[in-house]
Amino acid sequence: MGPLLAAPAVGTLLIVKNYTGDRLNFGLAREQARAEGIPVEMVVVGDDSAFTVLKKAGRRGLCGTVLIHKVAGALAEAGVGLEEIANRVSVVAKAMGTLGVSLSSCSVPGSRPTFELSADEVELGLGIHGEAGVLRIKMATADEIVAHMLNHMTDSSNVSHVPVQSGSSVVLMVNNLGGLSYLELGIIADAAVHFLEGRGVKIARALVGTFMSALEMPGVSLTLLLVDEPLLKLIDAETTAAAWPNVAKVSVTGRKRSRAAPAEPPEAPDATAAGGATSKQMVRVLERVCTTLLGLEDQLNALDRAAGDGDCGTTHSRAARAIQGWLKESPPPASPAQLLSKLSLLLLEKMGGSSGALYGLFLTAAAQPLKAKTDLAAWSAAMDAGLEAMQKYGKAAPGDRTMLDSLWAAGQELQAWKSPGANLLPVLTKAVKNAEAAAEATKNMEAGAGRASYISSARLDQPDPGAVAAAAILRAILEVLQSQGA
Repeated sequence: MGPLLAAPAVGTLLIVKNYTGDRLNFGLAREQARAEGIPVEMVVVGDDSAFTVLKKAGRRGLCGTVLIHKVAGALAEAGVGLEEIANRVSVVAKAMGTLGVSLSSCSVPGSRPTFELSADEVELGLGIHGEAGVLRIKMATADEIVAHMLNHMTDSSNVSHVPVQSGSSVVLMVNNLGGLSYLELGIIADAAVHFLEGRGVKIARALVGTFMSALEMPGVSLTLLLVDEPLLKLIDAETTAAAWPNVAKVSVTGRKRSRAAPAEPPEAPDATAAGGATSKQMVRVLERVCTTLLGLEDQLNALDRAAGDGDCGTTHSRAARAIQGWLKESPPPASPAQLLSKLSLLLLEKMGGSSGALYGLFLTAAAQPLKAKTDLAAWSAAMDAGLEAMQKYGKAAPGDRTMLDSLWAAGQELQAWKSPGANLLPVLTKAVKNAEAAAEATKNMEAGAGRASYISSARLDQPDPGAVAAAAILRAILEVLQSQGA
């Protein structure tokens, strides 16, 4: 059934989605009303952009029909006559298109699914009653699927395409077909906005939500409506419809949606004294750390399977590859504070999981004491600051069987750097040995924090993988400095 707009003093406008049953039943209602002297107009909406060759039945009515309701309602509210409303929305209906995609059919009560998909397939161009689409494609990323949909909808060789081109202004509607979360809708909307803006298309408004669903179908439809300012005012017109999104009446294109880059910390006075040599040494240290972590991937994953989800090695390898990619793009900054700040952001973005957050916290805090000085005492203070941040937000303490155990043991030894005349390598060597011993000792500890704390202590007979990784990082740093005679 299609919806109905009623204005008793003027007449009635029937807005009908283009399906045979809808046309027949609403056509009958129209003729019966006319026979009784009631003025009735009917607009049939067919906004489906799935079919590349037009069939006799025409384009199906999909989510774009909701936009026709909105425009018609705004015109009626403004006092426009029935016949003119019908004519104007008929023109609007020809300037839009919709395409749906889904992971499966919906469950029509009392019926079997109308189509079935394998786990690695999605259905493109399906209808709102569970009917199959026009194309079955392999599962891909949201960006790739959205690009496929929008390319199909705007391809001029497609008879049902929307004539969108660079410079066009559109309303984008991202419609939940029933089974998606708001998070998933947001991902799809973001991909669509970036794709269209990349083609030079101006997105005047983006409407995201559940507007026309197909029961619990896990899918989404995209609608594009070409607009000018008069039409946009009708879309923006005030309404008391509860489900209509209360979006800002400003263009999506042109808004700032990216986070501003953080300000670079100032160079420490002595940080660039040997800038080139320092930068090269940092590269060698980071490269050794990355090689070490990549080599430990399987071992760390095996240790993590006993107490976690078995991905500690994978997480650290992901961080290592991110650092390697960063080093290929440009040399690291000579300033230790800038280096740690950049590494913090990189790991927060690329590493993922609680490990990424913990390393990010540690490095962000450790960078602060190094802004003013970079002597051994400052490095010891940096270690203290990093450990304090990890304890404050991670709620772990020494002895809780976490990566903090290794770092804490090393940090206690690095206190010696605060004494006058302290030497780099002897102190660091003892710190690394203490870290390795602390990592090994975690196999005898009961977990007090992290995912392992939910596991029976009887099953925790191997060292904590995070502690092992942290100790291995410190060992890699030491070996490079020893080879350079630092």
